[in-house]
Amino acid sequence: MTRYQHLANLLAERIEQGLYRSGERLPSVRTLSQEHGVSISTIQQAYRLLENLQLITPLPRSGYFVSPRKAQPPVPAMTRPVQRPVEVSQWDEVMTLLDTRGDKNVVPFGSGSPDLDQPGLKPLWREISRVAQHQPEAVMSYDMLTGRQELREQIARLMLDGGAVVSPDEIVVTSGCHGALAIALLSVCKAGDIVAVESPSYHGTMQMLRGFDIKAIEIPTDSQTGISIEALEMALEQWPIKGVILVPNCNNPLGFIMPDSRKRQILSLAQRHDIVIFEDDIYGELAAAYPRPSTIKSYDVDGRVLLCSSITKSVAPGMRVGWIAPGRYYDRVVHMKYAASSFGVPATQMAVASFIRDGHYHRHVRRMRQIYQQNMETYTCLVRQYFPCGICMTRPQGGFLLWLELPEDVDMVSVSKQLRLQNIQVAAGSLFSASGKYRNCLRINCALPPNERNRNALKQIGEAVQGAMEHFAIVRGT
Repeated sequence: MTRYQHLANLLAERIEQGLYRSGERLPSVRTLSQEHGVSISTIQQAYRLLENLQLITPLPRSGYFVSPRKAQPPVPAMTRPVQRPVEVSQWDEVMTLLDTRGDKNVVPFGSGSPDLDQPGLKPLWREISRVAQHQPEAVMSYDMLTGRQELREQIARLMLDGGAVVSPDEIVVTSGCHGALAIALLSVCKAGDIVAVESPSYHGTMQMLRGFDIKAIEIPTDSQTGISIEALEMALEQWPIKGVILVPNCNNPLGFIMPDSRKRQILSLAQRHDIVIFEDDIYGELAAAYPRPSTIKSYDVDGRVLLCSSITKSVAPGMRVGWIAPGRYYDRVVHMKYAASSFGVPATQMAVASFIRDGHYHRHVRRMRQIYQQNMETYTCLVRQYFPCGICMTRPQGGFLLWLELPEDVDMVSVSKQLRLQNIQVAAGSLFSASGKYRNCLRINCALPPNERNRNALKQIGEAVQGAMEHFAIVRGT
């Protein structure tokens, strides 16, 4: 992050905190230059950035002033899903979302893809080329069933950052986190079983349960602290639940980081009821704060937590490198991997192992944390500018996903169809529910750079939401 961007973020944060109030004059360019020990041009660039975000307004011969702004939208309340086992639906809607991938004419606000246009990825491309050129016999041969030893060693070191001490021999490499979670579920559950999930929950996980004929029971979830432990305990007492799927760090789609005390409570509850925890840590490396948050796996003493993760969100999805730390289910996971997907791809595993070992991974992730945090602040400001009043918005603690809750009359499924005609893709909230709840919600991908094209697309989304609200207001009036 450049100096002027860092300074702009600092000033934006002070405005958010109310240290500079609406209409108040900001310090002069010369004053800030002396205060922060930077050039006048750096201050001017920072002020221009804040002006583009419409956080401040210049007045000739008077300086810069904090712009009048809408009040900060409240965070969504605790969700209230139907708390009984249901068969997952929404497959057609998910397919519609996936069909737009690769279409360069579409602005993909509904996707969950990271930013792939960053210089930190260049060492990885060079490593792939080097492996293919100098180790063709390894690239063209069968891999080890559990994955390359050098990669598992690097994954074990990464897991230490989340507090989990796991031997490389206790890790199984998979094809992405989706593949890891699929193998984990198949190793523990069978058709007809019941699994508890956060509500809302990632649509890929929902469709995985549907494909395996596993029923889901949605548990109320708070947008800042995570799944309701009390509601989960009530469900465990009422239904024969086999396990619970959790994304406790930089949750998809709500963005929260579950407090460590609640992670321990969840594990204690799982021990009392003898259930499995499927922990999805795919976004954990992208927490805004450093060091990264701990995993539930880090507190696991009896091997009941199957931690699944990958470099899909932190680096690149096309590498298809994921992993499971399956604890007591290791033998079943290895067997199921052989039965379901067999061996992995040696070339990408070798390249990723070198990428991590040589320090490129951590440098890239540090940079992406800053970029995503800055993007999130920008898009949060733009939502407040472009969207009507009466919405709720999450305060993500990491990752790059923003969740909006609109008035109940707004049907984002219908609005998303209208936006698709304008080459704008959004993910309606109903995709993230087993029973199709949250039709008045949407998830926005803030990994997209906030350039002019994407800003205009977000403005069109806000206008479409405003139009839907006005339409229903007229209908109610008649």
